[in-house]
Amino acid sequence: MFFVTNLILLIGVLISVAFLTLFERKILGYIQIRKGPNKVGFIGLIQPFSDAIKLFTKEQSNPYMSNFSSFYFSPVFSLLLALLLWISMPFFTYMVSFNLSFMFMLSVSSLGVYCIMLAGWSSNSNYSLLGCLRAVAQTISYEVSLIIILLSVLFMMLSYSLGDLYKYQEYTWFMMIMLPLCLMWLVSCLAETNRTPFDFAEGESELVSGFNVEYSSGGFAMIFLAEYSSIIFMSMISSLLFFGGDFYSYFFFLKVGGLAFFWVWVRGTLPRYRYDKLMYLAWKSYLPVSLFLMLTYMGLKFFSLALYI
Repeated sequence: MFFVTNLILLIGVLISVAFLTLFERKILGYIQIRKGPNKVGFIGLIQPFSDAIKLFTKEQSNPYMSNFSSFYFSPVFSLLLALLLWISMPFFTYMVSFNLSFMFMLSVSSLGVYCIMLAGWSSNSNYSLLGCLRAVAQTISYEVSLIIILLSVLFMMLSYSLGDLYKYQEYTWFMMIMLPLCLMWLVSCLAETNRTPFDFAEGESELVSGFNVEYSSGGFAMIFLAEYSSIIFMSMISSLLFFGGDFYSYFFFLKVGGLAFFWVWVRGTLPRYRYDKLMYLAWKSYLPVSLFLMLTYMGLKFFSLALYI
């Protein structure tokens, strides 16, 4: 039953990734005053599946000078890690509802950097190497502030379980008492998932396509699937952390959909940031502010515990 329920969850994630791509193209179409995909099936509903068939049936090209094994397996591991993150989803059925789901999530998400690094390096192309170096520096920088923001939430809860977020937000959302942290979290998630305005790993205007420039067919599709799976996962975690965490209500899934819409809306609205400004934002703004707020919430928690005792 454990494997069956996990398989159903992962199939659900892959289908939602397919429809997120359609959702994104439709919204970008309306932002740019055009229709978006509307020919394949009713209002374009079968478009994601035809895209998947097209991508996976294309000819797979392998660069002559590439490191073949790393080049071939990096996208596979990237998708595997992106799907493995979903195991930490707090269900009370046959899922892995363990008490250290925060630690599991952080451990698995930090491994994604290696897949990007290996994909860029093993292509043996200057463009992909530059793209992967940018992506690694960016991801590592923003992971620091993400973890410190998570620590603030953990100090308020004194628990490592994602399932406890609902219990601690029964009367008020963490967004109400942690608004600066919530906004910083959302911006850091955009940088962590390599999305506009922080998509320097795939800077089409200066790096052709970034770290995935040499990939085609299934390899490119897997990198693409991993990125969009991460977007939905980050939307879910954001909803759990700051927007109530009521993962047994339909309202929770509406909030996840609204946050996914925020990702797309930002892409259609904002231009790309400058790379040095991205780094300054991480190390000179977000890091000191998140550290200060973490100490503030830690002090509040200890003060409330002292009053309780």
